[in-house]
Amino acid sequence: MSLALGCVADDYTGASDLANTLTKAGLRTIQTIGVPEEGRALPEADAVVVALKSRSIPADQAVARSREAEAWLRARGAAHVMFKVCSTFDSTDAGNIGPVMDALRAEAGETIALVTPAFPETGRSVYQGNLFVGAVPLNESPLKDHPLNPMHDSNLVRVLARQSKTQIGLVDLATVTRGADAVRARLAELAGNSVGAAIIDAVFDRDLETIGLVAAEHRLSVGASGIGLGLARALVSTGKVKPAAASSDQSAAVGGQVACLAGSCSQATLKQIESAESVMPVLRLDTDRILTGVNEVQRALDWAKPRLAQGPVLIASSATPADVAALQARHGRDAAGHAIEQTMADIAENLVKSGVRRLIVAGGETSGAVVDRLKIPGFLVGAEIAAGVPVLRAVGAAAGDMLLALKSGNFGGPAFFSDAMRLMR
Repeated sequence: MSLALGCVADDYTGASDLANTLTKAGLRTIQTIGVPEEGRALPEADAVVVALKSRSIPADQAVARSREAEAWLRARGAAHVMFKVCSTFDSTDAGNIGPVMDALRAEAGETIALVTPAFPETGRSVYQGNLFVGAVPLNESPLKDHPLNPMHDSNLVRVLARQSKTQIGLVDLATVTRGADAVRARLAELAGNSVGAAIIDAVFDRDLETIGLVAAEHRLSVGASGIGLGLARALVSTGKVKPAAASSDQSAAVGGQVACLAGSCSQATLKQIESAESVMPVLRLDTDRILTGVNEVQRALDWAKPRLAQGPVLIASSATPADVAALQARHGRDAAGHAIEQTMADIAENLVKSGVRRLIVAGGETSGAVVDRLKIPGFLVGAEIAAGVPVLRAVGAAAGDMLLALKSGNFGGPAFFSDAMRLMR
């Protein structure tokens, strides 16, 4: 396998978002869960997205895992490696975006790294270095209340400077609109002043195409799926990749029972759960009971199993930001998050054992816990459910053929769960 593009993603939902974007742009794309085991055969591909669960772990562990993934991709011919982060730049002042970027830049021998989480299709834009979620700055959006990585500063130059050991510069929108040569000149100017990374503005898809052309000339980029779109289009337009037909997931139907699990506390997911109550049974877990050792797993399974014979069900641990804050105050942030994730993974594992073969999971951390528990080594990318969320066909899963949808908390419309079920045959 000789790759045109290698990608290291810091969570599983972000990885499937990127794999979906690359597939739609014409690249044959595979998503792996972690670095594949030595000797594991993979289909021929133009791009591989190695999904890690490294967004919220200690920075030194995130760096080690990311370097391992980058080395595996380079060994398979990837001249360019993209470090995929959340489009809302989820991180803290300790990292992990900055430390991983610094390590991968050193490994690549790059003078300067291009960085942008912009993805206009999903309402993420960067202007004068400030990240906007829809029409509001990041620090005024619901992400200010994120349970793990609350974002209180929209200026990404400042945010990344607090995490990285290098100076951070800016390539502004006025420069981007003048084209690739102007961007190249600005990057050269910044590099000449010992700037090691540059936030680059992007408001429209055409900005991503300009960024992609320049980024493809470097060995490393950092950003969300928007920069992946720019890279993919650059690879196709320059003839480095022959575009493949977009996947329509025409392989054999999986069938079997279908279940939905929601762990995200985003406003979008909370609305999706509310909408789902009109079309399927919904069980809301008692998170306090989870944290005090009461067996919510068994309660959920006893509730779900008789209902699954009649149709899909949804089990949710999601809560409002105020409820999450109160729970964290009583039990500790890390302890609360870990216990809830493992409870959702326990439920998923038992549901699959009982016959569930189509599984829809909302929330990045929840998705990571579920996929790890099910020991799924990789996915093929199918039809798009919503922007950034494809149907995923498990490859090499112990349970056999399965379809999954892994949704970042903020993605999808109110009817997301119903939309997903229509496409997961």
